[in-house]
Amino acid sequence: MFKKILIANRGEIALRIIRTCKEMGIKTVAVYSTADKESLHVKFADEAVCIGPPASALSYLSMPNLIAAAEITNADAIHPGYGFLSENAEFSRICQENGIKFIGASPEMINQMGDKATAKATMIKAGVPCIPGSVGLLDSVEQGKKIAAKIKYPVILKATAGGGGRGMRIIHGDDEFQKAWDDARTESKAAFGNDGMYLEKYVVEPHHIEVQLVGDQFGHVCHLSERDCSIQRRHQKLVEEAPSPFMTDELREKMGAAAIAGAAAIGYEGVGTIEFLVDKNRDFYFMEMNTRIQVEHPVTEEIINYDLIKEQIKVAAGIPISGKNYYPKMHAMECRINAEDPRNNFRPAPGRITTLHIPGGHGVRVDTHVYAGYQIPPNYDSMIAKLITVAQTREECIVKMKRALSEFVVEGVKTTIPFHLALMDNEQFKEGHFTTAFLETFDFSTV
Repeated sequence: MFKKILIANRGEIALRIIRTCKEMGIKTVAVYSTADKESLHVKFADEAVCIGPPASALSYLSMPNLIAAAEITNADAIHPGYGFLSENAEFSRICQENGIKFIGASPEMINQMGDKATAKATMIKAGVPCIPGSVGLLDSVEQGKKIAAKIKYPVILKATAGGGGRGMRIIHGDDEFQKAWDDARTESKAAFGNDGMYLEKYVVEPHHIEVQLVGDQFGHVCHLSERDCSIQRRHQKLVEEAPSPFMTDELREKMGAAAIAGAAAIGYEGVGTIEFLVDKNRDFYFMEMNTRIQVEHPVTEEIINYDLIKEQIKVAAGIPISGKNYYPKMHAMECRINAEDPRNNFRPAPGRITTLHIPGGHGVRVDTHVYAGYQIPPNYDSMIAKLITVAQTREECIVKMKRALSEFVVEGVKTTIPFHLALMDNEQFKEGHFTTAFLETFDFSTV
């Protein structure tokens, strides 16, 4: 087992990892930019190293600074959390070359799944259902139009190196293709340094359902059931829950088997997810694989009583997994509490938190790195907390979430709490009747 782990991340996920490390008897090293000097993950780690100024490129994305921090503190492993360098093949490789264990996927696995066109080809070969579209990257608008004529509009252009909804354009006819092509490539080049595009059939109003996976160094892979992530805005998730209200026992078995086959095809090691789009007929299609821990991992932890960070560390240390699949025993839901104004198009709202009251009680969990007096920097993601509730049924879980949200007090900045409260009162949501298009028709006057 590792003696000391450096957490190459910030905020609530860094604190989450530190807590599990402490329970496992592992020393921790926090890294921080000057903007995060007063964050809780810095205060609770055994050691802390400043790695640069607020700009991510000069701190949390600086590989030399992170490796140097690991070397001067004698850390024998690096946990990247999510975001930043968690799915960066070059960073995984550099860790290997420096004799530091990267707690995540190998460079080869990241490359296979990080490039979406390559990932799709790998999944097709493994027999995982994929959305009809281009085989590999598109060469031209003309090629894209020919494929669209074959699979029928609407179609969606996607950046092969994309994420977070960037480099994506929905196209309804030939006349829209050229502009969508130019815009998507420009956006993708600016965001990812790669303007490679591929084309897929656009699945109208699907459910976004992901399967949680764990694979070890001995070729064993198991699934830990699914999460429904359909409540999202501009491809950014706002609420996640498990099990999915759209799921059936038969569909869970099929999706679980497909996810395991996909992960096994690349000899996957670590914790990760395979994400699917599921249409109204419950036909499912591979969308992407995330070779890292996810923001919404607590939802799965709560329904099966399973510490995913602990399992991730054990797998990285060479300990085999049990190999058995896990199925929901409870119902859990997560609301992302962002420093954003939901009444003003979710505009980011950094600033100082003047008052903070965290909800509690049976079945309520809050993962956060903030406190009263904390200054939310404008440099990073606007999420300041994750509120998770767990209960015997979905109905009880929603009632508990509404109660917890009503206790959650954050003063000094705008947050998404009013939006979540309105959502918990929405009849369509309460009945489980929603897709990824849900917020397009949501009545924001109720917020």
